[in-house]
Amino acid sequence: MKKALKYIAVLLVLLIASGSAYTVELNEYAVIRHLGRIVRIENTPGMKFRIPFLQTVEIISARTILYDIPASDVITRDKKSMIADNFVLWKVTDPQAYIRTLNASSNRAEERIEAAVYNALKNTISSMNQDDIIAATGEKLTAMITKEANSDIGQYGIEIVTSQIKILGLPSDNESAVYERMISERNNIAASYTASGASEAQKIRNKTDREVTVLKAEAQRQAAILRAEGEEEYMKILQEAYNTPEKAEFYEYARSLDALKESMHGENKTIILDKDSELAKVLYGN
Repeated sequence: MKKALKYIAVLLVLLIASGSAYTVELNEYAVIRHLGRIVRIENTPGMKFRIPFLQTVEIISARTILYDIPASDVITRDKKSMIADNFVLWKVTDPQAYIRTLNASSNRAEERIEAAVYNALKNTISSMNQDDIIAATGEKLTAMITKEANSDIGQYGIEIVTSQIKILGLPSDNESAVYERMISERNNIAASYTASGASEAQKIRNKTDREVTVLKAEAQRQAAILRAEGEEEYMKILQEAYNTPEKAEFYEYARSLDALKESMHGENKTIILDKDSELAKVLYGN
């Protein structure tokens, strides 16, 4: 009898021990309730313990979850219709608020997320013209939508990591017209830039031509001044070189020789001279 009681006691201890231990995995929250009231939340991996029969453990995932939101129609600031198809990545950040407000239901959480993202998407798109939306980068729209959506769902203990737009398109009935209008506008902008560039180029050429004309005129003026100064200096040197009767006579003699030399060129060797000329004096040795 005693042996049977001993076995029963050991069995009860094992049952109690096994019921008191639980394991928290990576990316999990363990919510411990004592008689239905939350007393603590564990989020570090490993084996933990609770009071059997009095405490219960609820495991909530802390992983990032993908939720694909159904496509919806949105209206731009210039009253153009567009179709937005996006998805979100979300996770639980406050398990206690998640349990209190949503009863830890991922379906209810995604209902709140869908409403918050749609409102943020609608507000963002309605603040921009269609052309600006098409030209905008995906990162810019993502950041704007994610920030606004998170402001609505923080109370539920969840967070949107990112709200990405998969497709932001045009209804099929006006897609071609919109793209043709955008191409026309871009061509007009390009033509405007080309005309502006040509005008600036002509202004630069005109300015350069004026500067070249001024520089040439100044160069010609300086050259004329230098020539006049050179001629003046030359005449001054001549005057100083032959300022006596002897120097003047020698100068006349040298000029006569030069003239005789020049006159002997060619086939005609006949020279008619005045007998009193300097050349005649040279030839006759007078």
